[in-house]
Amino acid sequence: MSHIVIISGSPTPGSRLNGVIQRVESKWIEQGIKISHIRVSELPAEALLHANFKDEKILDALALVESASGVVIASPVYKASFTGILKAFLDLFPQTGLKGKATLPLFIGGTIAHLLSLDYALKPILSVLGSRNILGGVYAIDQWVQRLDDGGFELSEELKERLDRSAEEMAEEITWIGIRSKEKIVIS
Repeated sequence: MSHIVIISGSPTPGSRLNGVIQRVESKWIEQGIKISHIRVSELPAEALLHANFKDEKILDALALVESASGVVIASPVYKASFTGILKAFLDLFPQTGLKGKATLPLFIGGTIAHLLSLDYALKPILSVLGSRNILGGVYAIDQWVQRLDDGGFELSEELKERLDRSAEEMAEEITWIGIRSKEKIVIS
């Protein structure tokens, strides 16, 4: 079964980023893809700050990433980059922690001016971690995601379309990863 891990680097539980994540997640659930979540803000802060590679919760989170065929890296943008808490978690990944995985960046920020944070801040790190299949990703603007009174989110039509295309692209990529993986097993 295909498996996607969604890593959220938001320090805020009610972040608009959740609306973005929920949209792609719902598309994958419809397709029968297993979804797991890592909310970096819920990992032990001391273990993150002191790079404690032996912390049980950190090891569990890294094992979840290792078991996945696809990884979503989601974060709000602060100061033209993703959050520091997300960087602290990525620093704990093994050198090839994303090798053989499709990765999909999902960012949200206050202005379009930080659009290039995907390409200049995140993608080089994903590449260093072994990801050779980094999808284009989606950068959303805060005003495209409205909070609803019931706690949900309403996304602009343009954002929904872009997220749906990215969700479909990710589903296709992890399917190919699964096929290639099975071919290697048969050949070996």
